[in-house]
Amino acid sequence: MVVRSFQLSDYISVTELFKNVLTESCYDDTMEAFARQLSWDSELVLVALENEQIAGVIIGTIDNHNAYYYRIAVGEQFQRRGIGKALIEAMRQRFLQRKVKRIMVTVDVHNEMVLPVYESAGYQAADFSRSAHRLSIVNG
Repeated sequence: MVVRSFQLSDYISVTELFKNVLTESCYDDTMEAFARQLSWDSELVLVALENEQIAGVIIGTIDNHNAYYYRIAVGEQFQRRGIGKALIEAMRQRFLQRKVKRIMVTVDVHNEMVLPVYESAGYQAADFSRSAHRLSIVNG
């Protein structure tokens, strides 16, 4: 498995992955945020490749020197193989390179079920941001 920055050629595969894994309302919110993050800072969108196929994606953002994991999705056939944890760790490294003050996990109704993945990667309840923070504000 390889984790790397999103490339424009990944767009169709990533949108298909989101469509297959996320609920319809989550997909709509995620695609809006995904487009916004790509326009702001595409280095905070990472993909995981398994045999040259996109197996997972993670979207992060930075606001006021705080970093947020926004959305993570792993294709059903690739789940439970450590891909989510690898994406979280790769994004954490990106955040640390940017010298952020704090790293948080954005929690909304759409991602409650993946919180155990973040917990297994070392994050705790104090790291979960349940505020209305969304990728709708300017990065800083």
